[in-house]
Amino acid sequence: MTDRPAHGTAVTAVTAVQEPPPSAGGPLVELFFLGSERHLHHPPGAELVTLRHESGQVHGVDTGGPPEAGGLGAPVATFPEGESRIMAQPTSLDRIRVGSAPDSWGVWFPDDPRQVPWERFLDEVAEAGYDWIELGPYGYLPTDPARLTDEVARRNLKVSAGTVFTGLHRGPAVWEETWAHVGQVAALTRAMGARHLVVIPSFWRDDKTAELLEPPELTAEQWAHLTKGMERLGHEVKEAYGLDIVVHPHADTHIDTEEHVERFLDSTDPDLVNLCLDTGHYAYCGGDSVKLIETYGERIGYLHLKQVDPDILAEVVAGGVPFGPAVRRGVMCEPPSGVPALGPVLEAAQRLGVELFAIVEQDMYPCEPDRPLPIAVRTRRFLRSCGA
Repeated sequence: MTDRPAHGTAVTAVTAVQEPPPSAGGPLVELFFLGSERHLHHPPGAELVTLRHESGQVHGVDTGGPPEAGGLGAPVATFPEGESRIMAQPTSLDRIRVGSAPDSWGVWFPDDPRQVPWERFLDEVAEAGYDWIELGPYGYLPTDPARLTDEVARRNLKVSAGTVFTGLHRGPAVWEETWAHVGQVAALTRAMGARHLVVIPSFWRDDKTAELLEPPELTAEQWAHLTKGMERLGHEVKEAYGLDIVVHPHADTHIDTEEHVERFLDSTDPDLVNLCLDTGHYAYCGGDSVKLIETYGERIGYLHLKQVDPDILAEVVAGGVPFGPAVRRGVMCEPPSGVPALGPVLEAAQRLGVELFAIVEQDMYPCEPDRPLPIAVRTRRFLRSCGA
């Protein structure tokens, strides 16, 4: 075997080495020679792209990944003069902790006959290769801390967060009811060793019936109630339970679009309130996740990973379809078939320089019980190919 070119370079002739074009993206694995032919070796799961250097345009993608050979992988291609094949090796996303949630098993409610039993969810999320889970709707998983600790521990799982729903834009009158609900979830979340509480604003449209519950736009007074109420919640949750709240922009709520999300962030104290960026919901409402991370990076405290099918989304938007029926149409789709591209989102998050949870949530309620596991396995494999 001849000498190997330097790490991160692409070979365009046997005797020449040059840098890949800018469109190639992130770091590259080594290219080296076998005999007189040029070959590319790469680890399983990495992504192979074919680039024509005269234009820098990507012409082909192969995400299969061959078996390992000699610790270096198997040769996957030889290539003609004038064309290079380079490896877009996943960036090491060592600050990203990947998990999943009951949502990815079609679970939206504490108890619903169309949902898989909680034991099956725990068994399958572990089988799919995830280490972290969320609690999901309070009451779906056991609420006794000792029992739940035993159930997750024997499957080598850990809890990243709990979730609450709030309607704080309605003003001080709802505080006591809100705090009673939050206290239950926060206590269990703390007992499980988690540090985050995901806060989802209440829906202005019923998720099952599509009934309009209240106007989709808040008044100035309601915005003030919402922002001050969230700051109070962040303070009280930190004081009482030692948890950080991360507010989740969500379709069919008052924190949804780029305009609403930015208004919310600009109106709240970063020491008390930060964001759970859900990539699917933000794209559903027209937002750009990478732009948000790059603009408000210090406010990103947590991630939910999901994608939307752009064709179905266009139909949903054109028809004014509520979120629940949109999910039943399949608007939230399996990665990497939708938008946004999750690789750039994860890389932008990694550049923030802080540890972040990235929890997969593919809304599928209701779904056939055998559907979630294969999707979860493929999604975990895909995220590994991104470096996470």
